[in-house]
Amino acid sequence: MATPELHPDCEQLAGLLGTWRGGGEGEYPTVESFDYVEEVKFAHVGKPFLAYDQRTRATDDGRPLHAETGYWRPVVPGHLEVVLSHPTGVAEVLEGSIVTGPTIVIDLHTTSVSLTSTAKSVSQLHRRFELDGDVLRYRLAMAAVGVPLTHHLTGELRRVV
Repeated sequence: MATPELHPDCEQLAGLLGTWRGGGEGEYPTVESFDYVEEVKFAHVGKPFLAYDQRTRATDDGRPLHAETGYWRPVVPGHLEVVLSHPTGVAEVLEGSIVTGPTIVIDLHTTSVSLTSTAKSVSQLHRRFELDGDVLRYRLAMAAVGVPLTHHLTGELRRVV
């Protein structure tokens, strides 16, 4: 079966398509600092969204650390809506901007966070991505477990050819 054409609404995100691997560093006032390796996949099925899948593992022993999956939906040029689900009982809805140019900059803020009854308390997230050719960098800040919005993660991924 042939791969469908990318939906025209997703053209501004076309540079994200594919598999990305790299590493990152995490810190938060309630945990010890940690390093991780990560794989992110962006795919499409010809509809006006990209599917997103992310997995991280500890660099010291390879144990799984985190996963999230969801959809990135450009609604008008320069504006993006993202829905992400975490196996820890957190679901986030984010909206933000896409600035295209030699470097694509995506800046997302939560508009809502939903939690299961057993999830840790997360109230706000801010995600910033910079795509420069085959390098994808990001920073994530989080407000959780009584801590106000604070830097949590930074990473650098490279496109897997």
